[in-house]
Amino acid sequence: MTSATAPLDPAGPRGPFNLGVIGAGLTFAGSLGELAAALQGGGAGTSAVVQAPPGTGKTTLVPPLLANVANANIRAGGDGRGSSGRPRIVVTQPRRVAARSAARRLAALDGTRLGDRVGYTVRGERQTGSGTLIEFVTPGILLRRLLADPGLEGADAVVLDEVHERGLETDLLLGMLTEVRQLRGDLTLVAMSATLDAPRFAALLGEEVVGDAPTGEAAGNHDGGPAPVIDCPSALFPLDVKWAPAAAPRLDGRGVTRAFLDHVADTAAAGHAAALAAGQDLDALVFVPGAWEVSYVAARLRGRSRAEVLELHGQAGPAEQDRAVSGRDPGGAARIIVSTALAESSLTVPGVRLVIDSGLSREPRRDANRGMSGLVTVSCSRASAEQRAGRAARQGPGTVIRCYDQRTFGAAPAHQTPEIATADLAGAALVLACWGAPGGKGLALPDAPPQAAMDEAVEVLRELGAVTPDGLATALGKTLARVPTDPRLARALLDGAATVGHRTAAEAVALVSGDQRAPGADLTRLVAALRTGRDPGSRRWTEDVRRMEGIARQESSGVAPSAAAGTVGAAEAIGFVVALAFPDRVARRVSGDGPDRYLLTSGTRAGLPAGSALSGHEWLAVAEVSRAQGRDAAGTGALIRSAAPLTSDTAAAAARHLLAETLEAQFSQGRVTARRERRLGAILLSSTPVRPSADEGRAAVARALASEGLGTIGWSTAAEALRRRLALLRRELGAPWPDVSEPALLARLDEWLAPELAALAGGASTAGIDLTGPLSRLLPWPDAARLAELVPESLEVPSGSKIRIDYPDVEDGGRPVVAVKLQECFGWAESPRLADGRVPVLFHLLSPARRPLAVTDDLASFWSGPYAQVRAEMRGRYPKHPWPEDPWTATATARTKPRS
Repeated sequence: MTSATAPLDPAGPRGPFNLGVIGAGLTFAGSLGELAAALQGGGAGTSAVVQAPPGTGKTTLVPPLLANVANANIRAGGDGRGSSGRPRIVVTQPRRVAARSAARRLAALDGTRLGDRVGYTVRGERQTGSGTLIEFVTPGILLRRLLADPGLEGADAVVLDEVHERGLETDLLLGMLTEVRQLRGDLTLVAMSATLDAPRFAALLGEEVVGDAPTGEAAGNHDGGPAPVIDCPSALFPLDVKWAPAAAPRLDGRGVTRAFLDHVADTAAAGHAAALAAGQDLDALVFVPGAWEVSYVAARLRGRSRAEVLELHGQAGPAEQDRAVSGRDPGGAARIIVSTALAESSLTVPGVRLVIDSGLSREPRRDANRGMSGLVTVSCSRASAEQRAGRAARQGPGTVIRCYDQRTFGAAPAHQTPEIATADLAGAALVLACWGAPGGKGLALPDAPPQAAMDEAVEVLRELGAVTPDGLATALGKTLARVPTDPRLARALLDGAATVGHRTAAEAVALVSGDQRAPGADLTRLVAALRTGRDPGSRRWTEDVRRMEGIARQESSGVAPSAAAGTVGAAEAIGFVVALAFPDRVARRVSGDGPDRYLLTSGTRAGLPAGSALSGHEWLAVAEVSRAQGRDAAGTGALIRSAAPLTSDTAAAAARHLLAETLEAQFSQGRVTARRERRLGAILLSSTPVRPSADEGRAAVARALASEGLGTIGWSTAAEALRRRLALLRRELGAPWPDVSEPALLARLDEWLAPELAALAGGASTAGIDLTGPLSRLLPWPDAARLAELVPESLEVPSGSKIRIDYPDVEDGGRPVVAVKLQECFGWAESPRLADGRVPVLFHLLSPARRPLAVTDDLASFWSGPYAQVRAEMRGRYPKHPWPEDPWTATATARTKPRS
């Protein structure tokens, strides 16, 4: 890439690719000159963001332009990173079918054979050669290359396509490649987006480059500012939007309703038939959320339409996918392609002028409370809906029929949720650990990973032995990162090979990491179908198995197994490997009426799909469990999506680090009891009553007291009265009178309750314990000799009666109260005070019926004032009781007036 200022060809510099021929009829051809100027003006290596709507040709034109720019740099004397001094451009596509399709289209326009100048590499498939200049890959392929070669020495430029989809791997690549550019100033990085989110990517890519980056006027966007954004006008033709909401709901507790899918299929059949009847020879594209829905709608369409019905989803084989995205054969019948979101972007399906959209998509979600993740069906974003609709207007005027109403469209989120915010992050955490950025620290990512999810992922890696305490990858972690699957499955592949054999371990891992959906959640039925070749995904699965088996043989020799199970039967082999990968999802059936429910070692409860052949198995190894959309048949709120049978022995062997034997002593209903329990995580295996030791019993009592308080033992009336008297003294006089609040007493158990705790720990019952005596042990001496004087239990009133003093609650802070009949206090002028005269007694003066007449702590004031009114109101109501006009001289009495 040259910094020369010579006039530029409008289509960019000349080189190995004829952009005039390749770009004929493509809208983005008009933006090539601007992009070339941005790239050449930035010196040997630079960055840019291409913002262009779907169908403009950016995927087809940008890679060859970069190859030409790189070639110009080589001819000007620069370093060509490709073999033999040729440029090498790497382009990521978020899906395998898109990578294959883009490579095939560009090779055809270039007039060369696929795999020569233009090729691709996807999981299990490669079409490249020594002369390949442009290679389309999936993000996962490029991530593993970066870990093996952090400088990416074989590439002159990288194009990250469809960055707006916010796939997790693409987000990681953005951050990692930005760092690579700081080491390699000659690497060009281009991000391409189909939506209006380009500024944030421009800011990320515009980070200042150091090292051998150019300086001065030719430095282009290397001054720390954002990367240049190259816009392109929309290539869409007029689009007619129609709304066809269904009478039935789209979703219920089990997912997408069949009634709604019937509506989608019928709408597609009717819409396509009407177009054909109007003389429009066109193809239709139907969007539904998942592979099962694709098959269901396609089957219904085949009975209602004369068109050729094709299926497009991740579980379909490469040949089926390529056929669906290729153009119609000359003279061929009209087609209806039923697809998941796979056809939403990065693919142009030739001939499509009609789109029928369910408005639903399937996205990853993580349930932090249950520690599980999976795919859930949700309303697609408005941006996704617009991209789907745009498929109909790429090659001429088109129509989109949305099978929902405008209100639902308006209520949908504006953009798809970034995968990093919702997905399981174990794989991402391992990549970051290998990269030297544990948890993403210091990496310029579009969005930071949620801290809780990242912490959980790092903990998983620690348990696998994949990271060091400071979060960096261990040698094992680097080995696991080379296996193209989840780190837990990678470890299970290597460990399981030693017990069940390389082939079986590879089958299990390929089964779980693939796109296949197990019928009735039963992985054993699925693997049987795949082995015989009856399942549509058999070919791809077989290729994955072969690849995984090769990895297992190559890598497992240097890995010490983390679990051993002796001999594992063939029926449990798949389950054993799954359990090695996900020991926290080993599950045991919970007895009870109704549908089978399972308790996982993690503590989550989940149910099986209705009619599952797994029903009745005591033990299961669960590969996938997700929140049920509503309630599952077992009423747990979580649904097992895929699992395989286990025995109790294989379950314990696979999850042996979760095995624990404990003696559980508890103090309840006034007595200590104990049981010896054996658990596998949250699953109780056995429980036997035993006699606890003194220490275990004492600990059980202490735990109960700490959580439930001293009320667990119980306060007698006498003990509570003493405690209240002491609390008043502590409040008024302070030390040495003891603090008898609940926290203080619990903190000093050994000082006042030790003998009783020992008795309880030995099996005694609380029925024989009165806390009055133990509490007396806290009395300070010699001050305790004045207890009755300072806070007497009762008060003698003028009538001669001894009335109990009600002391306030320990935490209340109130006043001591004497409730006494008014007549018993005649002549009493001086209100008594307690605690060395600090606290006046509060009198509740009662009627003969013991109802309150007055509340006072100043008897003299009461007799001189309010008494007269009380006398006037009460003397007629209680004539047998004395109501003297002069209470000062009257005789106090507890009796009625003597008879005359």
